[in-house]
Order: sequence, then C-alpha cells, then structure tokens
Amino acid sequence: MQYTIQSIATARNNRQMLKDDHCGEIISTIELADHIQEASLKGIEDFSHLEIIFYFDKVSDDQIQYETRHPRNNHDYPEVGIFAQRGKNRPNKLGSTIVALLEVKSRGLIVQGLDAIDGTPILDIKPVMKEFLPKEDVKQPAWSIDLMKAYWA
Repeated sequence: MQYTIQSIATARNNRQMLKDDHCGEIISTIELADHIQEASLKGIEDFSHLEIIFYFDKVSDDQIQYETRHPRNNHDYPEVGIFAQRGKNRPNKLGSTIVALLEVKSRGLIVQGLDAIDGTPILDIKPVMKEFLPKEDVKQPAWSIDLMKAYWA
C-alpha cells in the first residue's frame, strides 16, 4: 500500500547537517504550515513534552537500508537490521523524538532536543502522556547504551 502524507510544520534551528551526537541542547522552532490552523495548538502548553514525528527528506532512496548493518558503521557494534536501530536510512524515512516544550508561539512551538536539521518536514505532533510510556523497565542491548551515551549530551 502507498499513502500520501502532507507535512504539518517545518523544523527551524541552526543545524545544517545531521550529526549523531549532542542533540540535547538544540533549540528548535516548529513552524506550522500555512494550511494548519493556529487553533490546532490550543491546550498544548499544558504538556511538558511532545513527540515529534518527522520525515528524513534528505535521505535519498539509494541510501535506504534493507539489510543488516553495524550501527553508525561501527564494527564494534553487532550487525542488526534497520528496525533494531534508530538510524535515518529507514524504508519510510520516518523519525520520532520526544522533546521538551519550552514555549508556545502563535503559529509555532519552541522545543528542546529535536534531532532534526533545519527545514525538516514535521508530519505530526503528539503530547507525551505518561500512560503511553512503558510501565516496565526498558530493556536494550549494551551496544545501544554505548552508542547513545553522547547523543543527548
């Protein structure tokens, strides 16, 4: 099946190139697209965090990963499939990040911790509710903990 999705906003920040680490301090503005009403943000200020779904529009089709690979091409990490990692070269080019909501503007949001570059199309914005977060401890392999140690630093 094929679907058509229209972006609802655009990320604005000072990141021109995607980098794998140090995303935690990045401040971004999420600017609503012209066809999205300002009223769509009503009540969002009552949430501390948002989940941002975005599109890796700079990833070309020939960069898509279908086989296994070493995360970040680091051979110290095991070969795993694209669905066992959060790399950008995904079949549908979708990214998802939970950000801190700092401020609500008339047609935009100021957020911290969005790991997307300037101009990235935003596909959806969802409030983070603790009831949707895991109730149990999160399990993950040691290589992923090592990979992420500087990601938000």
